[in-house]
Amino acid sequence: MLEMGTNTGAAPAGDLIKDVAEATFMQDVVELSQTVPVIVDFWAPWCGPCKTLGPALEAAVTEAKGAVRMAKVNVDENQMIAGQLRVQSIPTVYAFWKGQPIDGFQGAVPPSEIKAFVDRVIEASGGDASGGLDDAVAAAEEMLDAGEFADAAQTFAAILGEDPNHAAAYGGLVRAYIGAGDLDQAEATLNGAPADISESTDLQAAAAQLDLARQAANSGPLDELNAKLAADENDHQARFDLAVALNGAGQNAEAVDQLLELFRRDREWNDGAAKAQLFTIFEALKPNDPVVLNGRRKLSSMIFA
Repeated sequence: MLEMGTNTGAAPAGDLIKDVAEATFMQDVVELSQTVPVIVDFWAPWCGPCKTLGPALEAAVTEAKGAVRMAKVNVDENQMIAGQLRVQSIPTVYAFWKGQPIDGFQGAVPPSEIKAFVDRVIEASGGDASGGLDDAVAAAEEMLDAGEFADAAQTFAAILGEDPNHAAAYGGLVRAYIGAGDLDQAEATLNGAPADISESTDLQAAAAQLDLARQAANSGPLDELNAKLAADENDHQARFDLAVALNGAGQNAEAVDQLLELFRRDREWNDGAAKAQLFTIFEALKPNDPVVLNGRRKLSSMIFA
């Protein structure tokens, strides 16, 4: 999940908009979009509408002051990327978040629609937080990290008293209940979220954490699962169950490693369960967590190998 404030800070002007080629696409778009949304403009020097859309899009991105970045891809020079993303006409614009396209459009559009598009992308990434409550959210997150779940819940609840639609605080309250082991209360809180924020990234992350916590509660002891896998390294169910238990024990990196190994051995096992579980873990963790960044990078390498 995106912690509030992660993608709203000012960035140097030179970092907001970049020309991106095939060699840098992974770093400047896929990896960067783990922490801040990236709008990709596919254009060509001979494209008339591109000459109008490009500057207008750059102006909107600059106005956002770091809440979103922009990558410009010349399709004449980077035909492989355009082909992989099925760009059939230009200008084409995609917005990436957490390594995946989440929105986009084709053709030139008026400035008002460009502004609405940029705002929509920022909102989808959790960038619509109420800035005046950021300090309180940060303090509550520190309490969560320290295992002070009751205090964190109280602080998140106080924030919601001021702003009932504060997605970060609502997601934090759910996670505080999860941390305290009160999964039923966490689920009830999640189900009672206001409709306006029910699809926010913060609540989606909290839902992913709750799903993982429920799985872990039903998993077996680590030593038994380790022994079962050691007896048969091709026992995919044992490897999957071990990953669930590892994640429940807070060993996220080890859980991801087991799921990546399962995906390497049989990516279609149990209807792609390894990949689905990886995405659930990635969604539950902070997008800039090294476990997420490394795991997504390794998974992408396997998928596109």
